[in-house]
Amino acid sequence: MTKLDLLHQHGQSIWYDFIRRDMLDGGGLADLVSDGIRGVTSNPSIFESAIAKTELYDEQIASLGDVSPESAFEALAIDDIRAAADILASVYDDSDGEDGYVSLEVSPRLANDTAGTISDAMRLWDAVDRRNLMVKVPATPAGIPAIEELTAAGININATLMFSMADYEGVAMAFVRGARRASDPAVLASVASFFVSRVDASTDAALERVGTDQAASYLGKAAIANAKLAYRRFQEIFEGDDFATLEAIGCRPQRVLWASTSTKNPAYNDVMYVEELIGPRTVNTAPPHTIEAFLDHGEVKGGSLLKGVNEAATLIRDLPTIGVDFDAITHQLQIDGVASFAKAYESLLTAIATKQRRVVA
Repeated sequence: MTKLDLLHQHGQSIWYDFIRRDMLDGGGLADLVSDGIRGVTSNPSIFESAIAKTELYDEQIASLGDVSPESAFEALAIDDIRAAADILASVYDDSDGEDGYVSLEVSPRLANDTAGTISDAMRLWDAVDRRNLMVKVPATPAGIPAIEELTAAGININATLMFSMADYEGVAMAFVRGARRASDPAVLASVASFFVSRVDASTDAALERVGTDQAASYLGKAAIANAKLAYRRFQEIFEGDDFATLEAIGCRPQRVLWASTSTKNPAYNDVMYVEELIGPRTVNTAPPHTIEAFLDHGEVKGGSLLKGVNEAATLIRDLPTIGVDFDAITHQLQIDGVASFAKAYESLLTAIATKQRRVVA
């Protein structure tokens, strides 16, 4: 039994925040599943690294002929997502649909387009044609109504790029409204991806600008505190009376997923965003190096997510009083996150176009 299996005994599933073609042949992902990995997530940055910076996809790019870079990327990504979904099908079946999912993001160009997001998500859902797909939709003001509509249509959604309590509240309630309208809520699966380490990176910078001893005492604490408050809200929504009627007919809660869990500051514990966020009905998606570090020297702190919640609330409440506008920070983080994924997507398309010209020549 690995530490990942122990985490699952405490109610948390570990997903792999990485995908690349060479892990889909041979051992690769199958071995990771044997070690306790229970899902896979992707994003435009991950695909940019996989496709633009390796030659693993060049042969297929050549075989696609004269198509747009967007069409080429979609063909490459769908093949990878299907292959990963098939490898994870046993996890999906054994867990009765709780785990075993692979996530694929709608076009970052649609982050502020509700109708476009709905259309793109439905198209990807049909194109991949795997029940253990989750379509990633950003929790932007335009994305949240799309999450409701897509949930109502029976599509599994990974709501992403959440940094604030307002983001979480909007996504969770969109899922509940959509589930109430779904023809079969019992088949729905969804996660709410709440980003962690980026919160500390931005909040720490603000605390350092304040420069007081009190501000220094809060360094490296805001992200975990913020996450604990989001989880408390999860418990209020999904373990309360409002969701009970849906749960009674087999609808699963939308689990909180901890994203951006690699530690950015080398002075901090490199597995702090795993160790301190362990709790029931949660997912942690981590990149390969964080998972390797946790397996090597991480500690399974069962129920760590449930400890110090009142202190977390006090910390977040006190930030404005010492000169840190936490709401502004989390709002800007979502804007920056959307822009970062859009930039990675455009860079990826440029790289594919370059490869197309080269392989044709």
